[in-house]
Amino acid sequence: MEKSPNQRVTQYSLIAAFGGFVFGLDAANISGAVRFVSSLFELDSIQQGTVVGCALLGVIVALLFTGTLCDKFGRSRVLLGIGLTYSLSSLLSATALNYEMLIVGRFIGGVAFASITVSAMYIGEIAPAAQRGKFVSINQFMIGLGLLLAFIVNYFLVKLIGDIGWLTNDNVWRVMLGAELIANAIWVGLLLTIPESPRWLIKQGRKEEAKAVFNLIAPADQVETLSAQVEKSLEQDTKLDTLGQLKSLFSKRMRFVLFIAVSYAIVQGATGMNAVLFFAPMVFEQVGMSVEDTFMQTITTGVVGLLATLIAIGFVEKLGRRFLTVAGLVLVVVAHTSTYIGFEQANFVFSDNAVEVLSVELNQEGVDTAKIESLRGATFDNDVALKQKLKELFNKKELPIVSGPIINETIQGINAPLVLFGIFAFLAAFNLSIGPIMWVVFSEIFPNSVRSVALPVAALVQTISSWSIQQFFPWQLDNLGVASIFMLYAIIGAVGLVVMYFALPETKGKTIEDIEQEYARA
Repeated sequence: MEKSPNQRVTQYSLIAAFGGFVFGLDAANISGAVRFVSSLFELDSIQQGTVVGCALLGVIVALLFTGTLCDKFGRSRVLLGIGLTYSLSSLLSATALNYEMLIVGRFIGGVAFASITVSAMYIGEIAPAAQRGKFVSINQFMIGLGLLLAFIVNYFLVKLIGDIGWLTNDNVWRVMLGAELIANAIWVGLLLTIPESPRWLIKQGRKEEAKAVFNLIAPADQVETLSAQVEKSLEQDTKLDTLGQLKSLFSKRMRFVLFIAVSYAIVQGATGMNAVLFFAPMVFEQVGMSVEDTFMQTITTGVVGLLATLIAIGFVEKLGRRFLTVAGLVLVVVAHTSTYIGFEQANFVFSDNAVEVLSVELNQEGVDTAKIESLRGATFDNDVALKQKLKELFNKKELPIVSGPIINETIQGINAPLVLFGIFAFLAAFNLSIGPIMWVVFSEIFPNSVRSVALPVAALVQTISSWSIQQFFPWQLDNLGVASIFMLYAIIGAVGLVVMYFALPETKGKTIEDIEQEYARA
């Protein structure tokens, strides 16, 4: 049966966005693996942040030349190269013999994370204006799907430690990271079936090939109109090389568009999603959960994120980009404030019962119980003081394993319902709004003449913002405390809310060329 244009757009969009699924797998897997990697390689808090954050350094490097590669080779070929790069990263990471080798593997994986930018670019150029927001949002849905699947697998892997003879604390993370190779292989195969972006083909002067693609993804009576509209837009813009595109992007006529993109990128990256995402078990550990329970809660986060993204996809064309962004940021501020209040009164008491329970648990892990006995009767007013003391008592191999059980048994005064509401409300808010909507806005507001460079530049700003969050999150936990961190995120969200409320225009239902005429030529 012949597929309709809408069905083909859906198919091609899902394939392009499958890189988001692989990204989600990787994010969830490293969040589960970091505890075990930290113990095996005896990492401090900065090194823990680097294991996670070095991937975003790879993104930064990749984004410096992604635009040039997309212009030279096309969107679909670059996506294929990214798929192969993911495979190399998974192989190196899963077989890492030391901290340095793991960093190299994670860095290469970061280079592949540019897939999110390229797929947003590709989808934005093949999807019809009336549905572009929905299709670009598929990126975030696929990330959420990858997260959920990996969280489920990680939970069962952790449960099976000790039950399966060969699966231990020292190697479970290899299984987590190595499983990504299956998804990588599937994606590479699927990418071989998608056509090139017709807008890129027209830009290269390959007009007949572009019309052939338009015939696949648009009604027959619209093909000539679409081709002519893109040609007219490109004729009005001098064909620019990468340096020329950068000069145009930072010119006066692009000032408003660039301000919107940069502001959105900073807000989306700095409100803390990567802290919650990449360090999910560590975040739930602060509430006082067992190791197994923290992994169980990550599954809940995956479900919440996925459902929220589905809602965003359903309403992005009805409610619009602006409404979802502003409403989402309001909920972000409320959520982080709730988390702050819940954590703010927490203290830690080493009662006789807590010490006895911990002695049994730590003895099973091969830890000297005399260390925990020395804390009998001690009280710590906040998590920073507790962690400083634990650093004095336990070595780098023991600390990642013992910190969870110790917090679980000694924490008092915490308002766990407020904390959990805050975390899950934030996940919902992010995936309803600024998570998927940012990529929709990026795919729409830049003119054809600079899009190949503009999207990577905007993504670069978002990446640096996100990197700063996840690189220093373990250090912040140790030195600032979890309550202060979430208050900082709330403040950033509030500033972003004000900026987006006054600056962000509505772009739903408009063609890319219409948006260019309205905002980039003022």
